[in-house]
Amino acid sequence: MVMEKIDIGKAKVIASNKGLKPGKVKGTEGVQFTKGKNNRLDVISWEDFDKILHQRKLAIYESGGWMKIMKA
Repeated sequence: MVMEKIDIGKAKVIASNKGLKPGKVKGTEGVQFTKGKNNRLDVISWEDFDKILHQRKLAIYESGGWMKIMKA
């Protein structure tokens, strides 16, 4: 499976189709996608999500509709 780096715009489309939202792990700077039902995560804005990705030098990768956040 080849992972392709995608921009935040494409990530928003994929997330919307899957019912996912940007999330931040409580008490950390960790980010991940969530359906908003996990008590360990706070749903955040896409703007804040993008800022954290850039600050931590992370990027969103996609393959076959699956997204993963990894070092850029």
